[in-house]
Amino acid sequence: MSEVPTQSSYLTQEAYDRLKAELDSLSSEGRTEISKRIEAAREEGDLKENGGYHAAKEEQGKMEARIRQLTQLLEHAVVGEPPPDDGVVEPGMVVTIDMFGDEMRFLLGSREIQGEDIDVYSEKSPLGGAIMGKKAGDEATYEAPNGKMITVKVLAASPYRG
Repeated sequence: MSEVPTQSSYLTQEAYDRLKAELDSLSSEGRTEISKRIEAAREEGDLKENGGYHAAKEEQGKMEARIRQLTQLLEHAVVGEPPPDDGVVEPGMVVTIDMFGDEMRFLLGSREIQGEDIDVYSEKSPLGGAIMGKKAGDEATYEAPNGKMITVKVLAASPYRG
């Protein structure tokens, strides 16, 4: 299994490029645009009752949060080739498990890489953490948010090809 730092997320090159472009846009044109809107609203007078000003400030807060999220994700991303096709569950793998007698297939990694109709589970989630390093035939148990212990069986793990 390749070593992936605990705070990293697997991203395809396509996803990395798309997120980098979004970050660049938000960091430049996005900030300039929101600053202009805040300044224009500020010039309208009383800030306590200025809905445009408050809306622009709220949008600015959301944009800055997205910039921080993207910056952290991209700084710690493992980019490029999918992990080796060795059947070991790790970020970047499409995993099939048996849960309560039903098959469940999902991508283990960052939600930002989702490119097709496939659910994505973070490797930091309880399920993701429980199955990391497992192979087909292995079982894992994790605690669900409701406190119940859930046992799953890994059926397959193969690299995500996007």
